[in-house]
Amino acid sequence: MSLIGDIEPSHHLRFGGGTCTERRPDPVPRQLFRDGNAAFWNPDDIDLTNDEADFATLSPGERRLTCLFVANLISIGESAPQDLQPFVTAMATENRRDDETYLTQLVFEEAQHTQALRMWSDAIGMSDSLPWFTESRNVRRRIFLEELSWSLYALTDDHSPAAQIRAAVTHNHIVEGCLALTCYTAAAQICRSRGIFPGLVRIVEHIAADERRHIAWGTFTCRRHVAADDANRAIVIQRTQELLPLVTEMIGEMLAPFGPGAPFGISKQALLGPALGNVGRRLDLVARARGCRTDEVDRDHAPMHLEREIERERSSPCGEDDHRAVVALKRPV
Repeated sequence: MSLIGDIEPSHHLRFGGGTCTERRPDPVPRQLFRDGNAAFWNPDDIDLTNDEADFATLSPGERRLTCLFVANLISIGESAPQDLQPFVTAMATENRRDDETYLTQLVFEEAQHTQALRMWSDAIGMSDSLPWFTESRNVRRRIFLEELSWSLYALTDDHSPAAQIRAAVTHNHIVEGCLALTCYTAAAQICRSRGIFPGLVRIVEHIAADERRHIAWGTFTCRRHVAADDANRAIVIQRTQELLPLVTEMIGEMLAPFGPGAPFGISKQALLGPALGNVGRRLDLVARARGCRTDEVDRDHAPMHLEREIERERSSPCGEDDHRAVVALKRPV
C-alpha cells in the first residue's frame, strides 16, 4: 500500500487537540520534542573567530583528519531532510502524531547541524574541499547510498513494523548512534588534545546532545514494535548484525591513509570500542520490552535515561564490559 494515497488534503483520522493527557508521563516522542525545544540553539550565536587561527597552526595531516570527520558529519546531516520524509509520512499515516511531530523536529535539527558545520568549514576556509573527503569512500557510499536509502525509502510503500525497525536501526542506531557519534567523539578529542577550536567544541556539544535524542527515539520505536510482537526482536538483531561490519570497515577506511599513527592520538579501536559497546546496551533495552504492554512502552522513558547515562560515561575508557556486549550480538537469538 502506498503512503501517498493515505495522506490527502482535508483528510485526517482525528484531531487530538482536545484530548485529555491526564497526569501521566508524556509519551516518549512527546517528551523528546519538549526536550528538543528546551535545548534549542542557534548556530549563528557561536563565535568562530579563533577557530580559523587554530586551523592554521595544524600540520597538513592534522588538517586532513579534522576535515575528514567534519565532512562526514555534514554529509550525514544533509541526507536526513530528504531521506527521512518517508518515515514522517509513515507516522502520519498511522496517526502517531507525537512521533510525526518529533520526526519533524529531528529533520529540522539535522538541517541545523549541517548549517553549523558548514559555517565552521567556511570560517577555516575549507568548504570547497569538503566533497573530496567523502566522495571516494567506497564503504561510506554503500552505507549511505544503498543501505540507508533502501531502508528509509522502503517506507514509501511499506510501513510494516519490520520496515520501520529496519529504518530505525539503520538511521538512528547505526548512522547516528555509531557513525555520527564516533565522528563527534573524534572531533571532541581533536579539540581537547590541543585546547583548540572553541567554536567547534560548542557545535559538537550541541549536536551530540541532539543526536542522543534521535537515538533514543530509534530505541523507543524498536521497543514498541517488540512489545507488540516478540518476533520483531529478531529483526532488530538481524539488521544490526548486517550493518556493524560496515561501520567497522568505514572507520577503518577513513583512518587507513594515516597508517598506524593517526594525528591527535586517534585510533580505530578507541573510537569503535565504546560505540559498539553502546549498541549492545541499546539492544538489551529493546529486549526488555518483550512481554510489556505497548501503552507502558509508550510512556517508559528508559531510552532517554540510557542515552543520558552513556553521555555521562563518554569520557571513560572502553572497558571489558563493552567488548562483551558486542560479542553477545553474535549469539543465537
